[in-house]
Amino acid sequence: MAISSLHATTSLHSPCTTNTSFRQNQVIFFTTRSNRRGSARHGGARTFQVSCSADKPVVIGLAADSGCGKSTFMRRLTSVFGGAAEPPKGGNPDSNTLISDTTTVICLDDYHSLDRTGRKEKGVTALDPRANDFDLMYEQVKAIKEGKAIEKPIYNHVTGLLDPPELIQPPKIFVIEGLHPMFDERVRDLLDFSIYLDISDEVKFAWKIQRDMAERGHSLESIKASIEARKPDFDAFIDPQKQYADAVIEVLPTQLIPDDNEGKVLRVKLIMKEGVKNFNPVYLFDEGSSITWVPCGRKLTCSYPGIKFAYGPDTYFGHEVSVLEMDGQFDRLDELIYVESHLSNLSTKFYGEVTQQMLKHADFPGSTNGTGLFQTIVGLKIRDLYEQIIAERAGAPTEAAKV
Repeated sequence: MAISSLHATTSLHSPCTTNTSFRQNQVIFFTTRSNRRGSARHGGARTFQVSCSADKPVVIGLAADSGCGKSTFMRRLTSVFGGAAEPPKGGNPDSNTLISDTTTVICLDDYHSLDRTGRKEKGVTALDPRANDFDLMYEQVKAIKEGKAIEKPIYNHVTGLLDPPELIQPPKIFVIEGLHPMFDERVRDLLDFSIYLDISDEVKFAWKIQRDMAERGHSLESIKASIEARKPDFDAFIDPQKQYADAVIEVLPTQLIPDDNEGKVLRVKLIMKEGVKNFNPVYLFDEGSSITWVPCGRKLTCSYPGIKFAYGPDTYFGHEVSVLEMDGQFDRLDELIYVESHLSNLSTKFYGEVTQQMLKHADFPGSTNGTGLFQTIVGLKIRDLYEQIIAERAGAPTEAAKV
């Protein structure tokens, strides 16, 4: 049974209004002692800070299978908001959390209820809901959204064990990334925006071969066996989440090279749900039209097999969507400004910001194709969404004009 005490003190942060008897500019601390299994291992009192400002976190969910580019996407996203993302200072060196000036990214692997040995004994994978604590996930994401600090568990990927928890303070942008951000309806309803990285089986296999054979010395047979072992749970528990996403980045084999099996040239789609609050889909040339565009020529250098863009309306799991597609890869990133100039609703702060961001991270995976381009665009759209939400809470219109 938990025993709670309540303390109030004056905040040095922005003022807020409240319907309770507490004064404005207060920070409320809840101290709890609990004998729950999740709390006992770090025993004693826990202090949670409750923020009453208008800047309570905006919560973003990113879902994808392992090895599908979530980490690269997070680096691009935090870069848009400014400041490098780093592990918590002075904390567990095996922490999965990344913190920047405005953004905190947590990995949902931390909510595994079974460690590596426990999953093996029960014959379940980490993708199986039975290996994850969705009640705790919901409680803690809800607490963060309400402006409260949490003590989040740590799943140690090195040892396969559950380490003692770490203190996470509410940031401006709170990102939950992993296998199950949209699996539990309660958690899904807390998200202000959601993204799904959908990597086709062919591309996923090519990427895993490149990573695990070239970098980790795994055999082709072991890679195939690993993929096949995960596939039933992926199909049952991870893949269905894309129907709930506000934006899907779908990575497919190129159609520019007949019977391509190398996976080096990619066709990437940005599928954007219509009618999402504070989110206006990006469009090419003319909003709502169906367009195919081959920009190669004097203004865009294209070696074989070239580049092809497409845009148009579609339906996706019964939802109206706009789809922007790029097949091929850039030879020169500095020429991306030509493509950027033909896209609208980018939510950039200035002309050429997409190109600047891409050049800034030219060494990131996917920077020469649609994965990097669309990840960057979604990052800018999330920044715009955040600014709109904060402006609405403050009762004032956004000041910056969007390009």
